[in-house]
Formats: sequence, C-alpha cells, structure tokens
Amino acid sequence: MDNIMEENISVGLIGLGLIGGSLAKNFRRVFPQCRIVVYNRSEAPRLAAAADGTADVVTDRVDETFGECDYIFLCMPVEYNISCLKNLKRIMKPGCILSDVGSVKSDIHAAIAAEGMLNCFIGGHPMAGSEKTGYENASAYLLENAYYAITPTEATTQENLDRFEAMIRTLGAVPIILSCEEHDYSVAAISHVPHLIAAGLVNLVKQSDTPNETMKVLAAGGFKDITRIASSSPVMWEQICLENRENITKILDDYIAYMQNVREEVADSDGAAVNRLFVESSAYRDSFSENKPGLLPKSYTIIVDIIDEAGAISTIATILASNAISIKNIGIVHNREYDEGVLRIEFYEEKSLEKSVALLEKYKYTVHR
Repeated sequence: MDNIMEENISVGLIGLGLIGGSLAKNFRRVFPQCRIVVYNRSEAPRLAAAADGTADVVTDRVDETFGECDYIFLCMPVEYNISCLKNLKRIMKPGCILSDVGSVKSDIHAAIAAEGMLNCFIGGHPMAGSEKTGYENASAYLLENAYYAITPTEATTQENLDRFEAMIRTLGAVPIILSCEEHDYSVAAISHVPHLIAAGLVNLVKQSDTPNETMKVLAAGGFKDITRIASSSPVMWEQICLENRENITKILDDYIAYMQNVREEVADSDGAAVNRLFVESSAYRDSFSENKPGLLPKSYTIIVDIIDEAGAISTIATILASNAISIKNIGIVHNREYDEGVLRIEFYEEKSLEKSVALLEKYKYTVHR
C-alpha cells in the first residue's frame, strides 16, 4: 500500500471522545487532504472539530453523510456502536471498511455477524489512552508507536486486512493481528483484572484501616503506584467488566487460586517458595518492552532531592512553570521506604518529564526516575 498516502480518502468517525478525536486528528495530520466526517451525540465536540479544522463535515445523526467514506470507525460505547449498524449497513458504499476502537471485541463481533456485515468489518483496539478524557484532550500523536490490536472476522479478505493494517501502520501505530477471542482473554489479564485488583486493594486498606487512619497516612510510594489505576472511570470500568465477564472471571479464579498458594507458602514460612515468587516475577517483568505504550496509563513521575526549607517547592514549581511545563501533581514524599528523594512530581506526558529532568539537573538538583 505504498500509494496510500496519495489517496484522497474519506474517513468517518462516529464518536469524538479521546480515542475518536485522536484518530480524527491523526488522520488530519497524516492525510492533510482527506475528507473527515464526524458524528457525536453532544454538540460541543462536533463544533470543536469543525472549528479547529479537524473535520470537514459534522453531523448530528448517522446518516447518508457517511455514504462516501472509505473507512468508518465506531468510537462510542459498545451499545451505541451496535445501534448504528443497521443504518450503516444501508448507507455504506461497497469497499468501505468498518472498524471500532472498543477494548472488548466479542460483543461487537457477534453483533456484526448478526447483521451479516462480516465481510466489511475489521475490529480494532488502539492500546493507548490517557487519564484525561474527551475531545479537548485528543491528540494527533496519541497512537504514535502504540500497539493497535486488529481483529478480523472469518470473512475478512486478505486484501482488506492488508489495506487496513497498512492504514494503521501509516498512522504511526504498531498493528498486531489477533482473533477477537485471544484479544479479550489477553486484555482481561493485563488490564481488566489489574483494575479490579487495584480497586479491591484500595478498598481492603480502607476497610482494614485503624480509626485514626494510619494506613491512609502511610500510603505512598509503592502503594500509590500499584493502585493508581483504581482512580479510573467507574462507569467505563463497570461496562468493560460486564462485557468481558467470562474472561475476567476465568483470570480472577486463576489469580485467587495462585494467591491462595502464596498465602500457604507464607503461612508455612516457606522462604524458598517466597523467594522464587519474587525472582520469577522480577525476571518476567524486566523482560517487558519499555518502548511502547501499554494498556494501563503510564505514570510520568520523578523524585527530586530538596532541602526542607521555606520556598523550596515553589522554587522548583517556578522553574518548571517558566518553561511552560504543566505539573499534574506535586508533593512531599513522607514515606520513603521505596522512594529516593523528597519531592515527587508527576507530569501529563513523557516530553514534559524529559524536559523537566534536563532543567532541574541544570540547576544542580538530584533527580531520581
């Protein structure tokens, strides 16, 4: 598909949240001459996409406006995506590829099969995201170097699969072709169950805490890191857990059984087994790639050595602010059992982190990453 850059393609985006908006902006960046048609249930994102030049056509309904699109992406919650299928089946032109961006694939694949649309649908899941949501936080570079799961149907032709894979690669993402079943089982283990574990661990501490909240006071460093994802959207995660409930319950059963074994090893003072647990987990975790975004939002955090004196924090905040660096969170690390340094600073993106490290080291601060 070397000629893909020369095509005056037409792309439809149904839903302009973080992912839909980022896809739209990405298409505009990579294919400046393409025609982009967008729909969103609320008006503000539609108007914003038109005003900033991302969209050529905005509409308040899924109708014939999408009839000339070469690609259409369903970027709303799965039940709304499914509700659009009958309309799209009627209006899509021959050769148009329909896709989605949902984090669970089985339901949309089943709905596509029920509508007899297997030949034109290729499921997708961009494995990138942010703790921020909505079109206002969409980025033309959100998918850069991120894995993008592609889930074809049994009726997907090799030509369409090659065409779609080339498109995703051209947008800057790294396509990975999976069955919808393998995708849903994998994300249950690496994303969905970890969210449940994090939320459960936070609630366990809440329920186990002393009346004067000693655990809450001491919770910092490692505990906050491993439970950060517990702050994710309750509405979104309710939906995801229900959509992927069979895979999640299977992985949860395996996890509970595994942790029961760990409990018995600790109770029996089986030091060799406990040591083996950490050796194996450390080796496997160290083998993970650090070069690509993952499904779980990444934390961009540094720890800085400072002297505990008046104005120390404001001095650092001023250095960063004067260089147009936005700080997501800043605070003293009181529990330094797992952290070096005194001041913990969290940023929204890696670029800000890297710039901050260079600046602070220039001013002779010691920075731990």
